[in-house]
Amino acid sequence: MKSVQLTARAKINLSLDVMKKRYDGYHEVKMIMQQIDLYDIVTLTENDRQTINIRTECEYIPTDEKNIAYQAAELLKEKLDISKGVDIRIEKNIPVAAGLAGGSSNAAAVLLGLNRLWDLHLTTKELMLWGVEIGADVPFCVLGGAALAEGIGENLTPIRGLENVWVVISKPSFSVSTEGIYKQLDLSKLKQRQDIYVLIDAVERGDLVKLSKNMFNVLEEVTALKHPIIKQIKKKMLEYNAIGSIMSGSGPTVFGIYKNYERAKSARDNLLKLYKQTYITQSYSKSNL
Repeated sequence: MKSVQLTARAKINLSLDVMKKRYDGYHEVKMIMQQIDLYDIVTLTENDRQTINIRTECEYIPTDEKNIAYQAAELLKEKLDISKGVDIRIEKNIPVAAGLAGGSSNAAAVLLGLNRLWDLHLTTKELMLWGVEIGADVPFCVLGGAALAEGIGENLTPIRGLENVWVVISKPSFSVSTEGIYKQLDLSKLKQRQDIYVLIDAVERGDLVKLSKNMFNVLEEVTALKHPIIKQIKKKMLEYNAIGSIMSGSGPTVFGIYKNYERAKSARDNLLKLYKQTYITQSYSKSNL
């Protein structure tokens, strides 16, 4: 049986602003997303049973139609009337429900992988367009690299991402509901908005000091109000020589930007004593376009 293997990379939010709530319940956002070199490994193997099967050693993710990777395969089968089946093996390294788009990256890997496995000849843009039907972060995970994301996250403008920048991420021992965090956000309190284009300039020029001074996430206060540990991790990141530190997505993962490997490794080693899910990685800037 034919098989393909892909890396499904996590993302961090260098910024996250919420503009308004839409009539359909979704929120309009404006944010900068950047992939990092922390990834799951997704292996797709064609089967002759015409079924979609998911295998993983991770006890925290479903292996049925509730899994967004399953939904990605189902989407292609239904849209293109494909009778073939696929076995999906997910080797999980990205923390679950962490604000790092782990599930969305798996779904994107399935879309990209089946496009190759089944010789569908779909463009990256077509896969991005279909991907939003199963998750707002899926189009970015299909695109890869770094991008300004608008709308519900599906309107993407690729930017030149951070090159080989050291990143330390820590996730506390709990997860949060993205939907729940957005429900608690009071848009009337967001009076002053930061200039996202100042941040884009810093990202594209690799100016880490300017980047760190301008990173922001309007959801951070919401999550941190319920979970003060968010602020504690940020404080530790800065104590351990991060140039800047914020929460990613709706949380609870916090990341720090570091000038060099030695400082990043020292921070990782110290944070690991407190938070089991702590990783050292780098930015990843290669787009699929």
